[in-house]
Amino acid sequence: MPTERATLFSQAETGVVSVVQWLKLGVETIGALIIALGIVLAAGLFLKALLARRTADFTAIRLTLARYLALALEFQLGADILSTAIAPSWDQIGKLGAVAVIRTALNFFLSREMKEEQRDTAEQHVTQKAASSPTTGSSEVS
Repeated sequence: MPTERATLFSQAETGVVSVVQWLKLGVETIGALIIALGIVLAAGLFLKALLARRTADFTAIRLTLARYLALALEFQLGADILSTAIAPSWDQIGKLGAVAVIRTALNFFLSREMKEEQRDTAEQHVTQKAASSPTTGSSEVS
């Protein structure tokens, strides 16, 4: 009886590890697809801006790519978290932890840069709009 339980437990554990590994692979694949989609989209926008000679659009293109990279990093971090759930050794857990810290730091700085770029772009837009609109003075009423 105890041997049957151990065998049943071992089979269940192997099944759970297998499911988590497939799930991890799926999440990593989604992250890679998001990066690919972001690159294709940003490349298309870049070519369009380049052909139209609108270099001012480059910041918007960077922000577009950054959004996709930030989202992909979240998926990759999720895959790392799944890996730690089944990592059999402290060495593997340490390596996964280091990768997770690096990805989290990248995502933090990428998000911060996106916010700064959005703020700067919004300020430039307001400044350009104010400079192009006619100055309205007080009208005289007779």
